[in-house]
Amino acid sequence: MCLKGYWKLGEKLLMWLTKLKIAIIEKNADALDGLMDSVPQLKDKKEIEEAIYLLKEADRLVRTLKDETSVSMKQIKKNLDFLRSNDIPTSKKLDIRS
Repeated sequence: MCLKGYWKLGEKLLMWLTKLKIAIIEKNADALDGLMDSVPQLKDKKEIEEAIYLLKEADRLVRTLKDETSVSMKQIKKNLDFLRSNDIPTSKKLDIRS
């Protein structure tokens, strides 16, 4: 009975590590966020080292995605400012004098 519980715990940990690897490869920030909410308890030294390596890689990935998003948002803002600078100013009021 106890062995079955340990086996299920091991399976759960392996599935979590596999899902973490897939999320990193796919650059899926949403999946990484979900996995961070469900980190299993690590006991084996090898599993701990693997998880630490993967978590560092996930951190690097999230920081890179954040920087890329920031650059994209700044570029979009510049583009919008440029487009707005070329707009002809219009009045919202009805001009009956002209």
